[in-house]
Amino acid sequence: MKSIHDFPLFLLILFLPFISFAQIPGLVNYSEEDGLNSSTTYSINQDNNGFIWIGSDNGLFRFDGKEFKQFNEKNGLKNIDVLACNPLSNGENFIMSYLSDFAYLKNGKIINSDRNKELKKLTHLSANYSNGDSVFIFNATAPKEIFVYHNEKVKTIPLHLGKEITSSDKYYVFSFDIDLHLLYLTDQNGQVMTYDILTKKKTICNLLLPKTTIYKAGDFLVTKLDNKVVIYKRYNRYYFKKIQSFSVPEKIHQIVIDKNYRIWLCLDKGGVLYYKQTLRQGNLSHPIKIMDDFVMNHILIDRDNNVWFSTRNNGVFFITDKFFNNYIHLPVKNNSSFITAIEKNGKDIILGYNEAKSGILKSNTITDITLEKNRKIQTKSIFSKGNTILFGCTLSIFKYNTLTRKVTHIKDFSLKNILPYTNDSVFLCTSQGLTAYNFVTNTYSQLLNERTYNALSYDKDSIFVGDFKDLYKLNVRTKKKNLFLEGYYFTDIKKLKNNLYVGATNLNGIIFFNNKKVIRRITEKNGLSTDQIKKIEVQNGNVFWASTNSGLSRIEIHGAHVKINNFTQTDGLPSNVVAGCVIRDDTIYAGTTKGLAILPISNLIGQQTFINKKVIVNSVAVGDREIYNLNQKITSQAPENTVAFNLSFLDYASQGKVSYKYKVEGLNDEWQISSSPKIMFNALPPGKYIFKVFGLGYNGKQSRTSTDITFEIKPKFWQTWWFRFLIIILVGSILFSLITLYFQRKRNKKLATLYYEKKIAELELQAIKAQINPHFIYNCLNSIQFLLYKKDYTETENYLDIFSQMIRKTLHYSEKTFMPIKEETDYLSLYLNMEKLRLKDLFDYKITISPAVNKSWVIPSLLIQPFVENAIKHGVSNLKDRKGNIEILFDYADSLLCITIEDNGVGIGNKPESNAKTNSFGVKLSQKRIETFRQLFETNITLEINDLSEKEKKPGTQIKLYMTPYENESTSMHH
Repeated sequence: MKSIHDFPLFLLILFLPFISFAQIPGLVNYSEEDGLNSSTTYSINQDNNGFIWIGSDNGLFRFDGKEFKQFNEKNGLKNIDVLACNPLSNGENFIMSYLSDFAYLKNGKIINSDRNKELKKLTHLSANYSNGDSVFIFNATAPKEIFVYHNEKVKTIPLHLGKEITSSDKYYVFSFDIDLHLLYLTDQNGQVMTYDILTKKKTICNLLLPKTTIYKAGDFLVTKLDNKVVIYKRYNRYYFKKIQSFSVPEKIHQIVIDKNYRIWLCLDKGGVLYYKQTLRQGNLSHPIKIMDDFVMNHILIDRDNNVWFSTRNNGVFFITDKFFNNYIHLPVKNNSSFITAIEKNGKDIILGYNEAKSGILKSNTITDITLEKNRKIQTKSIFSKGNTILFGCTLSIFKYNTLTRKVTHIKDFSLKNILPYTNDSVFLCTSQGLTAYNFVTNTYSQLLNERTYNALSYDKDSIFVGDFKDLYKLNVRTKKKNLFLEGYYFTDIKKLKNNLYVGATNLNGIIFFNNKKVIRRITEKNGLSTDQIKKIEVQNGNVFWASTNSGLSRIEIHGAHVKINNFTQTDGLPSNVVAGCVIRDDTIYAGTTKGLAILPISNLIGQQTFINKKVIVNSVAVGDREIYNLNQKITSQAPENTVAFNLSFLDYASQGKVSYKYKVEGLNDEWQISSSPKIMFNALPPGKYIFKVFGLGYNGKQSRTSTDITFEIKPKFWQTWWFRFLIIILVGSILFSLITLYFQRKRNKKLATLYYEKKIAELELQAIKAQINPHFIYNCLNSIQFLLYKKDYTETENYLDIFSQMIRKTLHYSEKTFMPIKEETDYLSLYLNMEKLRLKDLFDYKITISPAVNKSWVIPSLLIQPFVENAIKHGVSNLKDRKGNIEILFDYADSLLCITIEDNGVGIGNKPESNAKTNSFGVKLSQKRIETFRQLFETNITLEINDLSEKEKKPGTQIKLYMTPYENESTSMHH
């Protein structure tokens, strides 16, 4: 089934002639004259920034669209035959030279094996693969190990393909799938197999390939032997299926599979066969042959889909994506002539050349017409109607009949223009005057005996007539001529709409006028690429196109608003020298000096107004230093205060015609434009600056965003603000001292007053403590008296023992301003035990410290005990129906320490009247202490008393104290 499927296709490709291009419009050749000092280039790559890297027989070249930067033996290459360059994501470029002299480029410098001993591990290796981060290098024939280069280090992965590895014919590696860590190789019998470099496992594939050249791209294998190509597709890691095979009439030198999976066959004797179909589409057929005279070594499709060719002896060729699409994907045969005039006739496009020949484009084929043999006269103008075409050459006029295909010589004139007049006649503008020619009756009528360049009928008997400097009104009946517009050399005049005309001038841009006066003028200031306009083609009443020597301009008028779009070679024109254009449907046909452009209008006007790229700052020179790592802070100081920026704008479609729009914020806010890639600022004053730069490409299009670099020129010490400030301080210090002396006395008085106020507050705090201690002792003595009264001497003894401990601790803590939480809880436990003993276990208590609380935090001493005493005396001591319970909780939340004393006593609202009057003494003392602490130490303690019967519908009272804890007493005191 395979042979039946492939055979007709093989015959089709073999015997049908190729579509061939002798010359591709828009093709650019970069050679020694442009700075590429090498004739043989091996490989082309593009790095992450967009730079093009070219390996050649004279070193490595970096190209930014404008300049070639060369790296050779002077820069550190041991071998200048650079076979390949692998750009890596960290900014390095790994270089593989002839005879395995490996090196890498980092921060503008070549690092070879003398400077980095790691590279000495890499010897006699022939294959390299890269995943953008690392480079994998090994011998394609019988490899024993794989070397991995990453971040200036080389590590080794051993391979175990078998004992027979010593036989050089045993295994040949033709591909390495880095993601799957699989080597694809063939043995001496052509059996394809895989080898997993991690698991060391070999797997046989379902494919036999005799010793031949094999290329792998994604899931496709393409093999070639002499002039035969076979394509296989991988359906899993180990299963391949043949999808196509064909032969070409010439021997293949090399196959390139580009990033879009298109195949380029580089022929041994020169030229390239290009297939429009991709491998994924399948059924490759009808190749296009280009570049006949050049032997290709490599082809690159860059990230903008531009095409680069490296050649054996002719440098590098480049063509933009637009040119390639217009002239390769949609080919028109014989489309490279010097076109001087263009017209349309229905669906046909008529072309005039710079010789006595013309052509008619029909169905993507141009049919040549010879007007007069062996005569070099230029076609100036073309008129077409029905079956009649008039070719106006510089010295003669010819008539061509599209039915009979007969060329007739009409008359010899020094012709300037042929323009429509009536249904059957035209204006012949000549050096002898203006003549009306009836192309049906072949009769002539002289209208004006003066040199004429242009004419347009605007009324029944009135016409505009232009010479090389003025425009006149001519009455064809009376032959009366009146000056209308002075000083305008009109090269073309067209009617835009009723009583509105547009004229193309030689030096004054485009003029809008009616039959009375000039209405508007648009020039380069309004956005035209040039003021020298050659022809005008009207699309509709609001849109027309202007042909110039600087490309095409589309002008759209809406009231007072004018929108201008300029198009040049980079938009697909073969040349910027445009003789004229015609419009058919959504397509514009433009005749140029390098052939016919066929461009969809919607694609042209749908282009971005900005270039989606940024300027790259390659390095910054500060004084004698050159900085490549721009992530570091860029600083300098006089006398090294000259800063230079080395720039690149990687818009290859502009073909080197780029410039830079820049300013330095902090120095000058005005934008400047330079075509030089080196921007220098001399003797900058001290300051912090931001260098902002936009790239300007073809047609003045600007990069979408600016590139910003911050740098600083540091001042000498006498230029610094602090030095000047110091001088001001020194000068003003005397005055300041005098003023200070005046206010010092007032300040001292105020400080003295504050000191005395603080002393008073301290004395007041001591007085409060003196009140607290007797109050507590009085309560304890009452308890002892009560026990003695009951003659309970054992309990009295126990009570006295606890009481003695309490007295000692009370005396100790009453001398301290603050105490730790742990000591406070010990003190409270001792007091509560003493009270339980006195009241015969009338109540239980519980003291809880939250894990969020640090026990070493300090709080005001003896602050809590009066509240606990109150809970016992007025809360739980009088309970008859239940046992009392007191809970004390230390918690920490929202940066505040919360101390809760809660009892299940009778509650605030249920206290007897007698108690209500007497129970507040200890609380009042505590409140007074809180206020004194606030004055003395600026502590913020909040007291909250809650009746639980109202708040939570249960008996009891709740006291809450909120405060900020401190680590130790000294901290608190300082605060």
